[in-house]
Amino acid sequence: MQSFLKYIQSIANISDTSWQFLLPALSTTKLKKGEFLLKENQVCNALFFIETGFCRSFYNKEGEEKNTSFHFENEVVTNINSFGTGEKSAYNIQTCEPTSLIIVDKLKLIEASKHAPEIETVGKKCLRLTASKLEEHSSLFKLYSPQERYEYLESNHPQILQRVSLTQLSSYLGMARETLSRIRSRRTN
Repeated sequence: MQSFLKYIQSIANISDTSWQFLLPALSTTKLKKGEFLLKENQVCNALFFIETGFCRSFYNKEGEEKNTSFHFENEVVTNINSFGTGEKSAYNIQTCEPTSLIIVDKLKLIEASKHAPEIETVGKKCLRLTASKLEEHSSLFKLYSPQERYEYLESNHPQILQRVSLTQLSSYLGMARETLSRIRSRRTN
C-alpha cells in the first residue's frame, strides 16, 4: 500500500485522515501472466494501480488483437468510459507478466470521498492521467509516420520497447511486424 500512497502524494495532497478513509476501498491481488483485469463486455468498477508487472489494453477486431496502451509499475489503469458511465467495456485489459495490483473499488471510493473531499480530487487526477496517456497514443497516429512513432517511443517510453513483445508492439504502432523489424534494424545499425 505504501507505493500507492506515494503515488497519490505525487499527484495530490492527501491528509492522513483522508488516507484512513480511503483504505477500506483498497485491496491487493496478484495475477499471473495472461490474466484479465477487465474483459470486453464487462463493466469496469475499479481503478487498478500496478505495483509490479505490466498490462496492456487491447480490442479484438475481427479476430485480431489491436493493442492501444501499455501500463507499467506505478501507473493506474482503468477503462475511463466504463468506470464513469457504468457501460460495458469495449476492450480488454490483460497482464503481460506476473502482476501485483492494488484495486480501488469504485463504490467504496465514492463512499470514502463523501467523508474526505480530497479523495475525489485524487480519483479525478488518476482518471486525467489515464486519459492523457490515451490521448498521447491517439496523437502518435495523427502526427507521425511509422518510423517517427517508433522514434517517439524510443525517446519518451523506452520501457515499452524493452518489455513489450514485437507482435504487441507492432500492433500498438499500427504497422506490420516486418515493418517494425526493418525500422528496428535500421535504428541499431
